[in-house]
Amino acid sequence: MIKLNETPVRTSRNFNINNIKLENIEIPENIPTFENVTIIGDTSKINIEQNTSNIELVYGLNEFFTNQVKMKSNQKLKLTIDDKENSETQIEFKFDDENSVLLDDIEIIANENTKSTIIIKYTSNEEIEGFHNGIIRVNAKENSNLNIILVNLMNTKSNNFIAIENTFEANSKVNYCIIDFGGKNSITNYYSNLIGENSDNRLNTIYLGKENQLFDLNYIGELRGGKSNIDIEVQGALKDVAKKHFKGSIDFKKGCKKATGNENEACMLLSDTAKSLALPMLLCSEEEVEGNHSSSAGKIGEKELFYIMSRGFELKEAMKLMVRARFNKILENVENEDLKEEVLQEIDERLD
Repeated sequence: MIKLNETPVRTSRNFNINNIKLENIEIPENIPTFENVTIIGDTSKINIEQNTSNIELVYGLNEFFTNQVKMKSNQKLKLTIDDKENSETQIEFKFDDENSVLLDDIEIIANENTKSTIIIKYTSNEEIEGFHNGIIRVNAKENSNLNIILVNLMNTKSNNFIAIENTFEANSKVNYCIIDFGGKNSITNYYSNLIGENSDNRLNTIYLGKENQLFDLNYIGELRGGKSNIDIEVQGALKDVAKKHFKGSIDFKKGCKKATGNENEACMLLSDTAKSLALPMLLCSEEEVEGNHSSSAGKIGEKELFYIMSRGFELKEAMKLMVRARFNKILENVENEDLKEEVLQEIDERLD
């Protein structure tokens, strides 16, 4: 049994959400090369090189998963952004029979006054049982503007583990859009350290689970800079016997006066056997701050379904339309039209 993705503050055991315990997970010991990587973008504006910096995480999934990437990573990338206008770089990792195990260590440095969009995508064919353990570290320097789109379209036989850690300096603005559809187990640890005054982090996530998929999302934001802000918006849908755990912690640290933090998580249950657990938390050690949190889960509305079906749609198509409508607000953050269309097609296929 593996225990991982601990909440930063312990809650009652009765909630059964302080961590996730996984059984029968095959952890590869011998790590082969992973060569099925495609990088698209103007490297004159974003320097991409071999990452040689040491991995030091505040949280991460657990010590074992951190050390596995630290010692055995088979993809190490460092992206240094110098573009003052705007550029887009896309990195795609494709799992197949020859590339079934990926341990990726990705570091992104957005230098002062830069603007950029980074897309990181994981895909796999339907037959393999892939294994992914990744770490993404982001340092957004003063006045930088960075959009990161993280797309998990792996199959439902694979395992997906990822830890994301961010440091945001003064007046930096970082928008994340996480699209999380793949993996028999998809476990995410996300941590933002907003140290700079007026630093801003917006995290938008959609997840879609089917069959016996399990999603465990542990999102942590620590605000230290004055007037810093974090907004977490999570929208999801579950069918069959899929499960989701959402743990959202916004922590107002000393020195973050006039900081703001908001988190909202909503789950649409598409079957009687899908399960959703949520734990939104606000922690505070400072005065003059504003924090809000909410969480909801419920079956798809019968009145809405009836209305759509009365317009000539079958049940399955009506459900697809309602899920799309729920996700559209977040997908608006994806400006790459080809990627957006690919995600919409995945939604339809996974709801068939």
